[in-house]
Amino acid sequence: MRKLPLLLLIAWACSAELDTPRKGDSSVQPILYTPDDLETTVWAESPQFFNPTNIDVDARGRIWVTEAVNYRDFNNHEGHKAFAEGDRVVILEDLDGDGKSDTSKVFVQDPDLRSPLGIAVLGSKIVVSCAPNIIVYTDENGDDQPDKKEIFLTGFGGLDHDHGLHSVVAGPDGHWYFNTGNAGPHVVTDQAGWTLRSGSIYTGGTPYSTENTPAQVSDDGRIWVGGMALRVNPDGTGLEVLAHNFRNSYEVAIDSYGELWQNDNDDQKDANRTSWLMRGANMGYFSPDGTRNWQADRRPGQSLQTAHWHQEDPGVAPVGDIYGSGSPTGVVVNEGDALGEAYQGMLLSADAGRNVIFGYKTQPQGAGFALERSNLIASVDESTEGYRWYEVDENRRKWFRPSDVAIGTDGAIYVADWFDPIVGGHRMYDKEGFGRIYRITPKNKKLTSPSLDLTTTEGQMEALKNPAINVRNQGFQRLQAKGDAAVEPVAALLSSDNPYHRARAVWLLSQLGEEGVAKVEGVLTGNDPQLRVTAFRALKQVKPDEWLGYAEQLVDDTSPAVRREVALALRDVPLADSQELLLSLIDGYDGEDEWSLEALGIGLDGKETDIYPLLLDHFNNPEPEQWSVKLANLVWRLHPETAVSALQMRAMSSELPEQQRQRALVAIAFIPTAQAAQAMRSIAEQSGTSLQEQAQWWLSSRKTNEWQAFLKDWESPASQRPEPHPEFISLRKQVQDTSLSIETRTDAIQQLMTDQTGVWHALQLLPSLPDTLKSLLSQPLLQHDDRYVRAVARHYTPEDSVVYTSEAVADLSVNVEHGQQLFYANCLTCHKMDQAGSEIGPDLSNIHRKYDQVGMLEALTKPDAAVAFGYEPWIVTTKEGGAVYGLLLSDGPVVSIMDLYGRRYMMEDDYIEQKQQLPFSPMPRPQDFPLSEQDIADMNAFLLQMES
Repeated sequence: MRKLPLLLLIAWACSAELDTPRKGDSSVQPILYTPDDLETTVWAESPQFFNPTNIDVDARGRIWVTEAVNYRDFNNHEGHKAFAEGDRVVILEDLDGDGKSDTSKVFVQDPDLRSPLGIAVLGSKIVVSCAPNIIVYTDENGDDQPDKKEIFLTGFGGLDHDHGLHSVVAGPDGHWYFNTGNAGPHVVTDQAGWTLRSGSIYTGGTPYSTENTPAQVSDDGRIWVGGMALRVNPDGTGLEVLAHNFRNSYEVAIDSYGELWQNDNDDQKDANRTSWLMRGANMGYFSPDGTRNWQADRRPGQSLQTAHWHQEDPGVAPVGDIYGSGSPTGVVVNEGDALGEAYQGMLLSADAGRNVIFGYKTQPQGAGFALERSNLIASVDESTEGYRWYEVDENRRKWFRPSDVAIGTDGAIYVADWFDPIVGGHRMYDKEGFGRIYRITPKNKKLTSPSLDLTTTEGQMEALKNPAINVRNQGFQRLQAKGDAAVEPVAALLSSDNPYHRARAVWLLSQLGEEGVAKVEGVLTGNDPQLRVTAFRALKQVKPDEWLGYAEQLVDDTSPAVRREVALALRDVPLADSQELLLSLIDGYDGEDEWSLEALGIGLDGKETDIYPLLLDHFNNPEPEQWSVKLANLVWRLHPETAVSALQMRAMSSELPEQQRQRALVAIAFIPTAQAAQAMRSIAEQSGTSLQEQAQWWLSSRKTNEWQAFLKDWESPASQRPEPHPEFISLRKQVQDTSLSIETRTDAIQQLMTDQTGVWHALQLLPSLPDTLKSLLSQPLLQHDDRYVRAVARHYTPEDSVVYTSEAVADLSVNVEHGQQLFYANCLTCHKMDQAGSEIGPDLSNIHRKYDQVGMLEALTKPDAAVAFGYEPWIVTTKEGGAVYGLLLSDGPVVSIMDLYGRRYMMEDDYIEQKQQLPFSPMPRPQDFPLSEQDIADMNAFLLQMES
């Protein structure tokens, strides 16, 4: 036994006031671990600014900061700093070049700014992302005050929500790129009248995110789902979706080749990822139409990681690097020379939950990219054997919460630090909004910001070469305006030692008239495949009526990345004009590369049925059992309606390996026709076959969505509806009938309380009951055998006398073994720890990597303060008197819900009487188990993986 170190932090977390760090108090500055050749200094800190969510750099080397002081005022209102006039944008500047900010000024404070999550400084235009709006403030006279405000685009979901609208960045082609999280719906009309409509079943997280709508169709005729990466012209026209179906990517980074990079988060172990985005890609969080989450689609035997991102479904892009738990935030690609060759081209990805900036070396791999990850900047050194960050007295390493990372005009890395004991769940403890910006530079090398004269060609070229992405856009714009006169200096960059300079030259030359286009056409035959990709992309944009000629030139390119780009470009080209190109690209597919296969699938979007007979003929019409792996993969990805018979034959063939048979079965499951449903039924009826159970699962699943109309007479082996109790319908009406005597209504309540299903009816009625009736339910509900009943009832009835004080917990020694016993006895019903337990709630195996003791104690004692996204509970009652309490897995014509013991129920929407989402966590509080203060201290120690 020993006293739990840092227990004082627990007291801070639950007391009325938090010991907030102040300027100059070096004792609270986390140590940041960096490679031996780099060093970290504090560049700025509060009170120069507060609660930094995003940063950008202007041509003078100044740092612009979006603040979120008013972050989640519905949760963070007890003594927290607040700005009644709205959140702010602040400008910071190092006047004397000593590596520290000397001045701070407010550019704008606006009631329309509530927790803005993005900023882009594009010359005189300051673009701020704050759902529901992208706002452009224009400083016409350069006095650092806005002269004009424009709502550039509006209609994005996610007001005051982490899963809302994120920052704009200027691409190397002059377009603006940005992304959104899955807090829809997003209904946005651009300046040309084109409307984006996107949504999913996701709601919750804030009081403003109560409704969402999946399966909406945009003006391009497509269904876009969840989080999206988007592009728009600087004048607000040409809005388009580049990739979709993320959960919540905080930023999108675009490099000078035009490649897109981002991270994506979730509350499950091993679910957070960093990915390269292929144009048109479905990244796999929801079902293709957004009506189902991954739990609803998880197939028997699938790992969490595979199911979470739908990695075995046709039409979903490869996942990227899954690195574990965390809360990923800002991303940027370092294209500068200042840090040295080892860091040039490195993708920097901030993770506030893991207290780290990951550094990725990206390498082409087939038609995609390999991502090699390292901890570049971190406040927790996980590499030291036996190291335990929580054993250091007065340690606040886990308070380092990097919200963004950027490259300065000097080439240094700048990191915004939110600085708080916790992250996520719409909560913060630091009441003063303290924050920092760190600067990472090479050791023994002074970096300085250049003086850029944007009125001269020389200064514009220097801006174009600058490592700060939105600064180089200023050079791009001014050189673009020169037209032919800029061709010579820009073309000189094609021989630059910096490969990113060469890529920028390609984009700009393509927009400098015919002479510039000719230079780019020459790049198509060059030795660098990444530049050939860039040149093709650039020429396709500037030659919208002629680019097919370039596709013909590159269709047999030796690089799978170049062929991928040609395939993606053919997506909206009719088959009559693209058939020969597509068949040539199919010839180049090696039968193994997942990125090439998905690119072909995107290129053949809408052409699947027409290409299928041509495809078979191209492969000399083999019998289905004789298909090559290459042909089988293509048919799996395309799953045309006319392939059902052949796929059924492959699925039922004893001559094929099990993996190929399963793949054929999956392809059938993604064909939304009666013939496909009948084929699956035939397979399910073949007793003793290895695929029978899987086929039955598909029938149960598809009966709730694509095959609902074809399976009305098919009964699932498992119960799909809650058990009917028609007597409870009458009892509910009696309880609600104010014309009846109080005695009659009381008797009806008591009858409901005699049955487990009736209790959920009573709980659904409870909030609207008069105090007289409510008091009759309080004690029976609080003493109910089911802890989930007790947990819900506690929110609607007076609190009992059990109070957990941080002071009492802080004085306790701990017994980790006892904490483990308590956790396994009480928590494995919903949570998983290593290989034990269930996956109803988040996996807690690596929770110690995300939380320190403050956050962990909060999660244990106040689960409602930080509800994991997507885990808000629902009560669903049916017209036959059934009731179930659990998590909504899918919505639409058929509703799927999983109760907190893992049982799944499926029912038609018109069979449901009421669906009610509850505004609190399904996780019981300690009082509901019950657990003592000593128990909490012991469990807290176990979850942090401490020693007794």
